Parts: sequence; structure tokens; C-alpha cells
Amino acid sequence: MTFISPENGILLTRLSVAVILGMLIGIQRERRKLVDRSYGSAGLRTHALVCLGTALIVSTFAVLVPLSVGVNLPSIMIGIGFIGAGTIISNQGKIKGLANAASIWVTAAIGISVGLGLFMVSVAATILSILVLELRRFEAID
Repeated sequence: MTFISPENGILLTRLSVAVILGMLIGIQRERRKLVDRSYGSAGLRTHALVCLGTALIVSTFAVLVPLSVGVNLPSIMIGIGFIGAGTIISNQGKIKGLANAASIWVTAAIGISVGLGLFMVSVAATILSILVLELRRFEAID
């Protein structure tokens, strides 16, 4: 396999799409940080890297190795769950960061779908994720 090959073109396209979609969710989270400065949240870089990393793992195996042999998708999602758990904060009986954890987890799932070449599904999931995250405006605030 040479540097300029159809496989590399496919991989580079998938990785680029993953970074862009992850960044879009990250931008929404960055905007959320500006409104609620009481805690930090995973932002643009974290979401872009989670989406890129999962897309890289899945697309590499999808192109180079039969999927049934190479990637254990549930293991990826469990691993991402640990990253998300690190964003959850408990303070005086109130839990914060669940939306961050969920957004990281769904960003990984989007990365998986990009890695598999499911671009329309990935874009739709990104748009739906941003819409759901924006619903915060309609939640009751304590």
C-alpha cells in the first residue's frame, strides 16, 4: 500500500469528517461553558479527538481487516464511558456533567459510524445531538 492509495483516501476522508462532526458538538459544549461558568466541561478539542479516535480505530480495521475479526465495538463504548465518567461532578448532593458524559459517549458513536462510512447517519446524529443539547434552555432550573 502506497501513501497515495484508494484506502488512504477513504481513511483521510473519514477522519476529516469525524473531526468536523466532533468539533460541531464541541462548539455547542463550549457555548454551554460560556453560559454556565460554575464547572468546566469537555469542549471542542475533547469531542473532536474522541470522534477522531473512534473513527480511526473503526475505519482502519474496516479497511485493513474484516470487521468481525478486528474491532470490538462494545469495548470502545465502554472505554469512552470511563472518559465520560470523569466529567461527572457531585457537589453537595447535586450531580453535574451528565450531559457532558452523554455528549462524549454519543460523539464516540458518531465516530464509529463515520469510521464505517455511514456519513449521512453520522451527520444526522450530529445534528440531532446538537438539538438535544440545546434543549437545556427548556429544562427547569433548580
